[in-house]
Amino acid sequence: MSVCESILSLSPYQGGKPISELQRELGLDHVIKLASNENPLGPGPKALDAIQQAISEISRYPDGNGFELKQAIATHLSVTSESVTLGNGSNDILELVAKAYVCRAEDEVIFSQYAFVVYPLATQALGATAVVTPANDFGHDLDAMLASITDNTKLVFIANPNNPTGTLLSDEAVYAFLSKVPSSVIVVLDQAYIEYLDTTDLSIGWLNEFDNLVITRTFSKAYGLAGLRVGYSISHPQVADYLNRIRQPFNVNHIAQSAAIAALADEAFLVRSVSANKNGLLQLSQGFDRLRLSYILSHANFVSVKVKDAGATYQKLLEKGFIVRSVEMPGYLRVSVGTRNENEAFLDALKSVL
Repeated sequence: MSVCESILSLSPYQGGKPISELQRELGLDHVIKLASNENPLGPGPKALDAIQQAISEISRYPDGNGFELKQAIATHLSVTSESVTLGNGSNDILELVAKAYVCRAEDEVIFSQYAFVVYPLATQALGATAVVTPANDFGHDLDAMLASITDNTKLVFIANPNNPTGTLLSDEAVYAFLSKVPSSVIVVLDQAYIEYLDTTDLSIGWLNEFDNLVITRTFSKAYGLAGLRVGYSISHPQVADYLNRIRQPFNVNHIAQSAAIAALADEAFLVRSVSANKNGLLQLSQGFDRLRLSYILSHANFVSVKVKDAGATYQKLLEKGFIVRSVEMPGYLRVSVGTRNENEAFLDALKSVL
């Protein structure tokens, strides 16, 4: 039995260690997970009500076209529903774009050195050529990415804010980049953390100017629906049509669709969620300052902090019941924003193990 050669060297995506797994391994009663950039507030009240109502309807298949959710997203962003594609989390959309536009081994996919791990996974799974540009102060070097574009380039991934670094590109820089990218190259602007920004969102308006732009977003972060796996993209309707041709039927379940529609209508919870995250970022940053630890200024819902021995520190924190995330930047650990009490307990634990 043979398998594609590109799959043999592919390592599966490793999410943050589940709480139950650590409890089994170390026999801990109380575990705090700050590893997966989840919303510590959980879902909003309107989403929870919608979930309860939808549970009684799970014997039936969901709406395969996601009509009502697409309409809700379109209204929320002032776009047409034909430009919306739904995904089983935004990861699903990232893979759909790669499958639609990357067809040959020589096709090139460009992404930054420190960027979302799904980009290289999706590229390698297709047997395509990954072009990794060096990071600029842990963020994207757009000039280097632009210089890397060749006749074989099919796709560029840009996460803004970026994961796992939390860095942010200005709207002016991204727009200037889009203006210089050949129209034959698809640019995916991954905005999983867009709701946490204080700035006015200009990117949706760029879709009227750049047919090769795909914007991806998720309900997993600020809306607190990570466990339901629902994301989406906004693009030119022709691009959306291509993505929907290869999208799995019923890729977003009924409960997820119902919860996402309700979440979009719960502005009060979103405001509360963003405010709590802002306070949490400040709390963690001030704690790192007190411990004299350097960290990367973050615009998302996590902070990457530098420690002397990341591997040993990670393990010692596990033993104390705190799950954080090892990342590819040497010497760094990524810490998700938790509740105020969780952040305080984590900082105390970190102080004790350093």
